[in-house]
Amino acid sequence: MRYFFNGKIEKQDNFFSIRIPFNVWEVCKQRDVIPADLVLDNKIIACELLPEEKGIYKIHLTTDDVAHINTDDTHKLLLHIQGSIIQVNQNSPYSFDDPIRKIDNIQIIIQPGDGLCGQACVAMLAGVTIAEVISVMDCREWQGTMGRMISALNHYGIDHSDVIVYTEGQEATLPKCCILMERMGLYCHYLIHFDGRFYDPSLGVMTEYDMSQLLGYLEIKVN
Repeated sequence: MRYFFNGKIEKQDNFFSIRIPFNVWEVCKQRDVIPADLVLDNKIIACELLPEEKGIYKIHLTTDDVAHINTDDTHKLLLHIQGSIIQVNQNSPYSFDDPIRKIDNIQIIIQPGDGLCGQACVAMLAGVTIAEVISVMDCREWQGTMGRMISALNHYGIDHSDVIVYTEGQEATLPKCCILMERMGLYCHYLIHFDGRFYDPSLGVMTEYDMSQLLGYLEIKVN
């Protein structure tokens, strides 16, 4: 999976690093030092992600990696972490060519309790119950990470971008359909945007949304 965000290069002694604006543990089953590839100013760099605490990581860069750029500027970054999606261990009758349904509308599903917003979003997209999604994702309250959600989308044949875009509260033009992520302490809150409306498993259907609350989004491909 790839992750698009803006970042600044920090220097400490002879070491350079870039803060990752999301909790790596939420999307990556690996821990400790994680190998990755970074596109920085059109240059592909093999790098390492170094842990700080509780899933917060920084990208470690060498002097040679940053020799071609202005380290005072904010840069657009594309990070690729291999093996960062948790696989759903179930055989699926669906595929991107034969999905569970065509997404031409969204019916709101309110989560029955806190911590099930991710499962509710997948249920809304797939047109199934939260109970079924819990079974497919094999996780309960507060366990519905973006990695597990993407694996569930794959299970249902729901096509999506292979890039998660992190906006960090900045204004953004949203695609017709996407999963939105809001930062909520150590966790994320998830809701759906579809055709100008926002489907929040906690609040219901909304016509307006405060973009300053948005951490990022994953586009769902619809016609």
